[in-house]
Amino acid sequence: MDEERGGSQGRVRFLTVVEVAELMRVSRMTVYRLVHAGELPAVRVGRSFRVPQDALDAYLRSSATVEPEAFGEGRRSS
Repeated sequence: MDEERGGSQGRVRFLTVVEVAELMRVSRMTVYRLVHAGELPAVRVGRSFRVPQDALDAYLRSSATVEPEAFGEGRRSS
């Protein structure tokens, strides 16, 4: 229990739908669709949603079609 309170390591950072949309470079409606479809976990706070940063990171990792290491290597065509 001390680990959860000690520092930012044990804390969950929640993002708004607007923040998620900006990070993913998609519309807010796309984020709402992902949340409502159950593809992107979210917590309802009043009338709005909050997405845990860890859930967004996991979603992006699982949705990646290219290995992260390969992003910089395949572009050198000159």
